[in-house]
Amino acid sequence: MSVTQGAAEACAGPTRADTGRLLWRCRRGMKELDVLLERFARKRFMVEGEAAERHTFARFLELPDPLLADYLLRSRVPPEPEFAALARSILGVSP
Repeated sequence: MSVTQGAAEACAGPTRADTGRLLWRCRRGMKELDVLLERFARKRFMVEGEAAERHTFARFLELPDPLLADYLLRSRVPPEPEFAALARSILGVSP
């Protein structure tokens, strides 16, 4: 792969498979989290999402379920500013 081709692919953004993997990671096994996370991901990332927000969301999904539940269901504010902003966005997405 040439440097130009690699740069073009990087600029092309996430693929459909990338989005599918992200949606799969939204399935947590706790119905409340599944609904909140998947709804947010579908509204923000199915068409195109900001790369930085997508990256932050992917990192957010790496957190353990009890911590995600605290942030999204029990009004605990994440100490990381980017996670705090993301949690507010997730909770602000309309059904």
